[in-house]
Amino acid sequence: MTSPNFPSDDSVGGTSRRALLRALTATPIAVSTAVASPWGEVLADLHDHYGDSPAALVRTKAGRSLSRFRYHNAESFYWGLGHGLYDNDGGEMLYRSGIVAQLALSSHLLDVGFADEWNARHIRLDVAKSLAHANATGLGHDCPDMARLAAVLSPYWKWGHVHRIDTPSPNNGGFTVDEVRPLLRGLLDRVHDVTGHRRPNGWHREQRETRS
Repeated sequence: MTSPNFPSDDSVGGTSRRALLRALTATPIAVSTAVASPWGEVLADLHDHYGDSPAALVRTKAGRSLSRFRYHNAESFYWGLGHGLYDNDGGEMLYRSGIVAQLALSSHLLDVGFADEWNARHIRLDVAKSLAHANATGLGHDCPDMARLAAVLSPYWKWGHVHRIDTPSPNNGGFTVDEVRPLLRGLLDRVHDVTGHRRPNGWHREQRETRS
């Protein structure tokens, strides 16, 4: 599935994804209403909505490397969820799910040129905000259930054990672990497809073990 805001590699009517990312590697683009890019207008709307300072999208080797590291970390954290380690603790399951989702979305944002410092300052642990920015820059993961889960997870620190001792549990949206797992798997697969990062070592073996 290709996002309407994100030209595919095969695009002939406009800038291809590959050409656009090459341009972002060469020249910083401060996202504002004046930027003539497929993402400028929708990102400017997001910045206005959240009251954030504009982001300068610049792709670097360091950013690409960190993006790959975050994707592999997301797959690593998903391993426990995929193997049912938190099936009996709904709060911990959602806390770990928030980590998985945020790492995966951070991988995409870093890959298209967001600075990690900008993400840390403006997005922090807000999974829904991260998903909105990722979809605005071509992730193309327009899954209503994932968007609903992202809202439940945001900010994901609220599901941590220390924050559940003396306060009522936040609204979990009715999500069960059997519903959350495929949503996270779909997000991870989408980030893998869009960024082109290789799977972590042993990934295929772990997938076979999870299904058995």
